[in-house]
Amino acid sequence: MNNDLILLGHGSGGRLSHQLLDELIIPLLSGTTAGGQNDAALLDGITGRLAFTTDTFVVDPIFFPGGTIGSLAVHGTVNDLAMMGAKPLWLSVGLIIEEGFSKESLKIILEDMRKAADGAGVRIVTGDTKVVPRGKGDKLFIATSGIGAVDHGLTVNGANARLGDVIIINGTIGDHGIAVMAGREGLEITAEITSDSAALSGLTAELVATLGAELHVLRDPTRGGVATTIKEIAMQSAVTIRLSEEALPVKDAVRGVCGILGLDPLFVANEGKLLAFVSPEAAELAVTTMRNHPLGREAAIIGTVQAGPAGRVDMETVIGGIRGVEMLSGEQLPRIC
Repeated sequence: MNNDLILLGHGSGGRLSHQLLDELIIPLLSGTTAGGQNDAALLDGITGRLAFTTDTFVVDPIFFPGGTIGSLAVHGTVNDLAMMGAKPLWLSVGLIIEEGFSKESLKIILEDMRKAADGAGVRIVTGDTKVVPRGKGDKLFIATSGIGAVDHGLTVNGANARLGDVIIINGTIGDHGIAVMAGREGLEITAEITSDSAALSGLTAELVATLGAELHVLRDPTRGGVATTIKEIAMQSAVTIRLSEEALPVKDAVRGVCGILGLDPLFVANEGKLLAFVSPEAAELAVTTMRNHPLGREAAIIGTVQAGPAGRVDMETVIGGIRGVEMLSGEQLPRIC
């Protein structure tokens, strides 16, 4: 028997299950002692508002340039909390493992998760593990939930965009989606393209502290890319948004791959980018704050909120024309998160 493989017995709740938890999963993710392993985590009480989110990660491949499904799961959950202006505190992790998956691969992914959590200042406090038969899953799926504290009185959400707001992004778009696709398809690309997967909570905390009530919206443009997220905000806030195609920061390598494959970077997923809607008076300060942070060196103003029909998004093209921007009717790149 190959002792490196996950067996159905590892999901039985019996001896093999406890062995997997005690020897691999718990030590790597949380380090909780045997005496602290209960059916739920007890969390220290906090005053004020809480942010709560849940997510599921099915990315293919599970190892891609710049990350793994493990780091992606932590970053994605942390970022969902951060986009509400919250300080992420606690995560839960559910692992759905396909029979025959390598324990060594699982170890690498769990280590990646713990490293990402430590880097974001969050604790993995509870979780669950299930094993499904061969052919009933695809190596590994991860389900997460997260809780964060909102220790200020600001309203930061997608319905808060205001007329005149300036829209700022903290860096280049499309990096994650193209990196995952290149890894999946085995594309040989001369220029290195890596995922931008990162925890944005440190950057959002600085924006909240610096801009205060001048910060109106924070969103991370993941599936569907910048175009879909901007469209969602336009509909939530019942405003018109005008984007500048020339201002959109896109790496040459990403633009080149998109051109070859007929993809639009505007619709390609990101996992380490945020869109900030701020009052025009605070735009310069917001850009400076982003550029002074490691995750915001290439921050750029990409659009404004304007008077017009509710939910409309226009793009000023590089040749000076105007075109409408809508959501995709399907999926450009499936299973990128």
